[in-house]
Amino acid sequence: MDDTGDEGASRSRVPLGPDFGPEAFALTDRVAVVTGAARGIGRATATALARFGAHVGICDRDAEGLAETAEQVAAAGRRCVSAVCDVRDREAVDDFVGRVADELGPLDILVNNAGGGFWAPFTEVSPGGEAALVAENFTSVTNGVRAALPRMNAGGAIVNVTSVEAHHAAPGFAVYAAMKAAVTQFSQTLAVELGGRGIRVNCVAPDMIPTPGDADLAAASGALIEGLHPTPLRRMGTPEECAAVIVFLASDPAGFVTGSALPVDGGTVAAGAWKIRLDGTFGL
Repeated sequence: MDDTGDEGASRSRVPLGPDFGPEAFALTDRVAVVTGAARGIGRATATALARFGAHVGICDRDAEGLAETAEQVAAAGRRCVSAVCDVRDREAVDDFVGRVADELGPLDILVNNAGGGFWAPFTEVSPGGEAALVAENFTSVTNGVRAALPRMNAGGAIVNVTSVEAHHAAPGFAVYAAMKAAVTQFSQTLAVELGGRGIRVNCVAPDMIPTPGDADLAAASGALIEGLHPTPLRRMGTPEECAAVIVFLASDPAGFVTGSALPVDGGTVAAGAWKIRLDGTFGL
């Protein structure tokens, strides 16, 4: 199949009409893959997709956390294929996605969530550290897409989890942020190339959503400032709130949304340099 052509476009999902209702959001018996699913946004996404009816393939390097996620998918009454996998390894990713397709059927949804980083001024990042950041945050995404596309139904959805750091300067996260920006641009190009198959490609860009393992990053980067609210909504977010947006982007009601990057950040990108003091006043 030509991944950039129109073959299979006739099998794309039917556009919504004026009478659509809550049932349109259901993902019943669709097949999803979620990377980095052992905790945080990945776990919340895999669980949410299952609760909306999808069967889910999950992978991560954390075997114990992955097993807990698999239990949550099963508790939702959906089938699960789980594999300990390093998404930086192209062959391992291809084997995992192939197994999901063999056991659950052709893919309808791909969520490239796995990624990570560390705080350090660029001058202190070694060439090896840079290569690791590129592999974990960009090559992992291209590996997932390459493995999924030959096994994905027309009308499918790809959601790439980036970061608000893709949209503004990120001192201490130079390479990480650059890779998230690269994923955003990559997703826009894919949205154009894959439109003929009805495959939609979007990003979510989270911020201020605490997950296991990133507390030290928040402290090191100075993201939380004493005397200021963390976001214009005056609170932090949750992995489940990001998962909810991913579920929407994977669903039929988002059928005309492609090439977009949605911040899930409580308004931090919109606020720019403006901060909210605890007394409710604004300052720069």
